[in-house]
Amino acid sequence: MAGERVKLQVQARESRGSAESRRLRAEGLIPGVLYGNGGKAQSFSIQERELRKALTGGHGLHAILDVVLEGQQKAHHAVVKDYQLDPTRARLLHIDLHEVRLDQAIQTNVVVEFTGEAAGQKEGGVLSQINREVRVEALPMEVPDHLELDVTAMVIGDSLRLSDLRVPEGVKLLDDPETVLATLSPPTKEPEPEEVEAEEGEEIEGEGEEGAEAEGEGEAAAEGGEPEADASGEEQNAEG
Repeated sequence: MAGERVKLQVQARESRGSAESRRLRAEGLIPGVLYGNGGKAQSFSIQERELRKALTGGHGLHAILDVVLEGQQKAHHAVVKDYQLDPTRARLLHIDLHEVRLDQAIQTNVVVEFTGEAAGQKEGGVLSQINREVRVEALPMEVPDHLELDVTAMVIGDSLRLSDLRVPEGVKLLDDPETVLATLSPPTKEPEPEEVEAEEGEEIEGEGEEGAEAEGEGEAAAEGGEPEADASGEEQNAEG
């Protein structure tokens, strides 16, 4: 379960915009926005190392963040709503937090992880994960870090759906029960060795025919040259 609460001390910021965001990042700060229940948004900045520490803990993105604005005592309970990464350096560029009440359910995405080895894999079957996340509803402190899907009994041709996923008490699945999560396909067929050898034999045979034609042309050319020499010789004898 999410259960973990992490305190974040942040600094309020008044100005917004790309230029201000670049300046903050140059100083080792990450710009962010805290969206309140009433729709009010508060811009803030936080040390990158502190934010990374909070988001890479045991509960990751599902941790409950107790956000405290500089100069205030009240903590705002919040969860990660969205974040932006630099695609070239995997660096955080911006983060959005959403204030929540601990006694009210929230909706969020949770990762699905496979457990066990499918029986069909031992026969060469290919296990594929079709959907890696599912949408759930639960109290903030009860949102699971991940959900486990047991694939042990799967044989070739099987598929597992959302309805096969077991969730803890208090967690509600929101997606279509028929949503496919995993499939086990037959092994990929490889070309038969006999077919490959036959193709190679045909190529060799073709090359032999071309060689025979070339040899025939050479013999014809040689035979064509001898009459010219004889004709020349006969002309010289006639003149003599």
